[in-house]
Amino acid sequence: MIKLLRVDHRLLHGQVAFSWTQNLGADCILIANDDVPVNELRKTTIKLAKPQGVKLVIKNIEDSIKALQDGVTDKYKLFIVVESVADAEKLVSAYPEIRQVNLGGVKAKEGTRNISKAVNLTPEEEELVKKMVKQGVEVEIRQVPNDKKIFTESVL
Repeated sequence: MIKLLRVDHRLLHGQVAFSWTQNLGADCILIANDDVPVNELRKTTIKLAKPQGVKLVIKNIEDSIKALQDGVTDKYKLFIVVESVADAEKLVSAYPEIRQVNLGGVKAKEGTRNISKAVNLTPEEEELVKKMVKQGVEVEIRQVPNDKKIFTESVL
């Protein structure tokens, strides 16, 4: 069962890993990212941030989609973390059972608009968010579980 899909440019890190994993009751974290599986430094850093007693799986986007579609992840209370809105949209489009997306951290870069403390979106990313919302997905902004949910419809 998928507990949450989170977009965070830092992927898995410290307190956020622990607070979200505990809050969701997740027993497995899936890092869905095309770079991490082939980048030993990033992979090692992510493994260090893994909460104790929680399974960590690192797959590229395509393999993550296959694992979800094949039911391999069904036995877990799954917390999926991706690096970008584009990756989140790929997963949501390929696997409609994902009903909730959390925007936790999207760093500012050229051409982005700040829509919250830690979320900055390009016009293309804003369109992807709107597309997910149209598909019936709840897209909300929170850095940590105790923050008040801000629904993207109210800021876009």
